Amino acid sequence: MPNKIAFNEDYPVITESDRLYERALKIMTPVTQTLAKGPGQYVNGVAPKYVKKGKGAHIWDVDGNEYIDYNMGIGPLSLGYCYPKVDEAIIAQLKDGITFSLMHELEVTLSELVHKIIPNAESIRISKTGADVTSAAVRVARAFTGRSKVLCCGYHGWHDWYISVTSRNKGIPEGVKELSATFEYNDIESVKEGLDEDTACVILEPFVFEAPKNDFLKELKAVCEENGTLLIFDEMWTGFRIAVGGAQEYFGVTPDLACYSKAFANGMPISLLTGRKDVMQLFNEDVFFFTTFGGEALSLAAAVATIHEMIEKNVPAYLAEKGNVLKKGYNAIAEELGISHYTKCVGYDCRSLITFDASAGNPLEVKSFVQQELIKKGILWSGFHNMSFSHTDEDIAYTLKAYREVLALLKDAIAKNQVAALLRGKPVEAVFRKISNFNMKPKLKV
Repeated sequence: MPNKIAFNEDYPVITESDRLYERALKIMTPVTQTLAKGPGQYVNGVAPKYVKKGKGAHIWDVDGNEYIDYNMGIGPLSLGYCYPKVDEAIIAQLKDGITFSLMHELEVTLSELVHKIIPNAESIRISKTGADVTSAAVRVARAFTGRSKVLCCGYHGWHDWYISVTSRNKGIPEGVKELSATFEYNDIESVKEGLDEDTACVILEPFVFEAPKNDFLKELKAVCEENGTLLIFDEMWTGFRIAVGGAQEYFGVTPDLACYSKAFANGMPISLLTGRKDVMQLFNEDVFFFTTFGGEALSLAAAVATIHEMIEKNVPAYLAEKGNVLKKGYNAIAEELGISHYTKCVGYDCRSLITFDASAGNPLEVKSFVQQELIKKGILWSGFHNMSFSHTDEDIAYTLKAYREVLALLKDAIAKNQVAALLRGKPVEAVFRKISNFNMKPKLKV
């Protein structure tokens, strides 16, 4: 019998997952299309590798095992799997067609809706992925300012201008690498040190998990304006979660350009670039940014339905409320068990992170042990709580019950120095996305 959401007697059988994986290894390089979904982020030998279906906040793997999901598609499932109003909008549009030879009316409908709710959305462009719009934002910023250099902080996709500052930058010309640099979040001095007369834009995630301190975002905007540099918010994670209008609404800081994807279409592939009209008008003639599938109507229909639902149901408030119960509950359990000095839940309520201090042992092995034991109990977990509107009180209560038992097991394993020995598979790999220490390049000034 496949495992359920329960304190199962054994770990899930993943025979079919492993069969698919062996087939994939023969022809796919690598086997995953999204790094965070790949086998390196799960205990190899215990965790499922392939999913079959989802409903609400639960998924079923190809072997029939059921899990409460706290990854939620690595972000896009803000409402939940198979959410009725969104699915109904997709099905209705499917009957009329998907991609057309002319512009579709939903392009205007969505843009008008976005214009009303996002503070800086004087003008709007629609595309398919987050990397599309962050790269378009950088390109139009360079065109508008007549400058070349970029300062960034966070994760911004796979394109050359950003990946050049990471460790996986092979295949990118040296001349491109010299145009991008990074700065430390909440350190305005690191921004000032990086800015010069050729800096076209500063792009950052308004927050990852750490909150802005000392009016950092307002200070950042002022510094950019003084230098003639455009400020770009990468709101892939913050947009439509912390507030419907994103971090710029929540913090009261309006960037020149902002980029969105993930949350606002509940799993359908679509992205937005919003910004000042005087900057965005360069897309009319001077800057090229077009894609065949930018007006694909199923995603447009899903986006309109999702945003309306977020507004009507005040989804960001729900994500914060339920996420706060999880975060506080986890920290209370860690405190009761006397292990709060090496593990805690941090971040904003809508998307929090479990941390493990090195004093507990190898953090990747510790994380792997917790993940392994949660999977046994029917919880799919990668160290995050990516909250959705479908996570119920029952889901959260069960998760906290599981945390209480798993953290007790972890405490005992650490005391006996047995964490690595108790792993039933290969531990998880380091996450490619960095959450701190963003200064990876020398200062730009010459």
